[in-house]
Amino acid sequence: MSAILKPQPAKQAYLAVNNIEVIYDHVILVLKGVSLSVEKGKIVALLGANGAGKTTTLKAISNLLRAERGDVTKGTIEFDGKRIDRLSPNELVRMGVCQVMEGRHCFEHLTVEENLLTGAFTRSVGRIELKRDLDLVYSYFPRLKERHASLAGYTSGGEQQMTAIGRALMAQPKMILLDEPSMGLAPQLVEEIFEIVRNLNQKEGVSFLLAEQNTMVALRFADYGYILENGRVVMDGEASSLRENEDVKEFYLGISSAGRKNFRDTKFYRRRKRWLS
Repeated sequence: MSAILKPQPAKQAYLAVNNIEVIYDHVILVLKGVSLSVEKGKIVALLGANGAGKTTTLKAISNLLRAERGDVTKGTIEFDGKRIDRLSPNELVRMGVCQVMEGRHCFEHLTVEENLLTGAFTRSVGRIELKRDLDLVYSYFPRLKERHASLAGYTSGGEQQMTAIGRALMAQPKMILLDEPSMGLAPQLVEEIFEIVRNLNQKEGVSFLLAEQNTMVALRFADYGYILENGRVVMDGEASSLRENEDVKEFYLGISSAGRKNFRDTKFYRRRKRWLS
């Protein structure tokens, strides 16, 4: 008699954003029913044009919206099975969720190493453990070790991006929300940053949700992707399938004899309007 196969339980999302709505100044609706999830140990790309809502989504997760007069007015956000949308940003960092903001935001008047050390402010650790963590950061970013005594404001854009990611690592994160890591960087540096992200994911087990306009680079390194347009998720899928999707190619790369077009003009987009069904 053949064995009866039991159904496998569905994988629980490590990070789950459930149908959230975000409003600024009590009037401006920015996110409209956004849902996404990140499995533990995965890299998920949040894609879309400038103004699509990527940064707002990350700030909704990291609870930085209130500083900009924004609020999550509907939906829930959960991390590791716990609801987090009502926590303070520092409580969230202690839980293991850190955001590397767009534009890097290094402390320009501090050295590179002093910037890195600020990432450990939520932890009560001794010098030996701090030294060990710094050595780990320097092993991934050898350029930072060379520039450790330089003022961050006098380092290059790529070095500042590395400093910002290294600072997040000093908090011993379980998940990093990475906003526009390629912004303002030369293509060679973009590749280097994304290679480091992949190494951190594979070797240190850090999960990533990264917002990025450089669609094709992001999808080469990500496991899964979501595409935002006008505050809504209009498409999602495995990164490999999105890379080959004709609508993604046409919208983001302009590979079309008819020129660039909006997702609203594509049949695929109309089939994927899940929120209207």
